[in-house]
Amino acid sequence: MAPKVLVVDDNIVNLKLICELLELDEYEVLKAGNAEEALQIIENFPLDLILMDIELPGIDGLTLTRQLKERENTKNIPIIAVTAFAMKGDAQKAYGAGCDGYITKPIDTRKFTEQISGFIKGLNP
Repeated sequence: MAPKVLVVDDNIVNLKLICELLELDEYEVLKAGNAEEALQIIENFPLDLILMDIELPGIDGLTLTRQLKERENTKNIPIIAVTAFAMKGDAQKAYGAGCDGYITKPIDTRKFTEQISGFIKGLNP
């Protein structure tokens, strides 16, 4: 059974690229363009991993991550920040909000699915 990954990103180009890479590696991919869409999907599908953009319209990715980590039914889903925020301290903010990993954009398409595989297996990529 293919791992089920939710990709949350409001940038259509980033969303398409990430989803295509995951689908080529035979992941089952669900997509959300904002926190509200993500919450609907999370309530209806068991997930193995969430890839979370930090900069989202409305509720941002860090706020959504905090909310998910406080809920009994979602606290154990690994959440990986996938973000263009790569300044000093940004990774710490993501980990402080409850993210289990941090990948900067632009993503390295040659390494991306290997990184995701490591998170799914519970390893540090």
